[in-house]
Amino acid sequence: MANDREILREIWEGKIPVHFKLSADETDVEPEEYFLLIPRLSYFPLVTDKVRKHFLRFVSNELQDGEMWMDSNGTPLKWHFPIGVLYDLLVGTDGTLPWHVTVHFSKFPDDILIRCPNKEIVEAHFMSSLKEADVLKHRGQVVSAMQKKDHNQLWLGLVNDKFDQFWAVNRRLMEPIPDQDGFKHIPVRCYAEDGTYQQKLVAPSTASGQKRLLQDLLGDFSTPVRKAGK
Repeated sequence: MANDREILREIWEGKIPVHFKLSADETDVEPEEYFLLIPRLSYFPLVTDKVRKHFLRFVSNELQDGEMWMDSNGTPLKWHFPIGVLYDLLVGTDGTLPWHVTVHFSKFPDDILIRCPNKEIVEAHFMSSLKEADVLKHRGQVVSAMQKKDHNQLWLGLVNDKFDQFWAVNRRLMEPIPDQDGFKHIPVRCYAEDGTYQQKLVAPSTASGQKRLLQDLLGDFSTPVRKAGK
């Protein structure tokens, strides 16, 4: 996969036009709407600083320090899901663009969403997911061999939407290590329409040594093993 550079770049450059509007319950004026073209592979807290700054001009003083959260057609958006995953779950191929998202600064739905007061929380989530994936693929040997500067380069590549910066490090995670013929397992989550997901140990090959196909993978997920509400 690491050799399919042009395909990887096309996936990286996938973007979604989003139309942000402030909830009518949080303002007495008619605020200007806000439009952004945002990366599918990023997370909302990494790309919405300008959105927050724009709409804070139209809310009352008591809401200025409120944590911003968003919904799509009434469904709160889970910030720890990649933006592309959220769009595919909630809008899918039948939706029209731009994607309409409503912004809130009050009535945070603690029973549905995890709070995210800063980008360090997003970084911790991202690195945790990365380490989990590396344990499945390489028994954790690649991430454990990385230096702090590698972690920083990987993270900043994602934050700043820099393909070359990100993949200069990420390619190590996408290749077998010298003492392995291939990945031990394939890290994958299968998301359902309600936002829950299944996660299983998925071997890259069958017992007879044949490479497994997407059809095989979907068969693995026909019976739920783990579901996560958040």
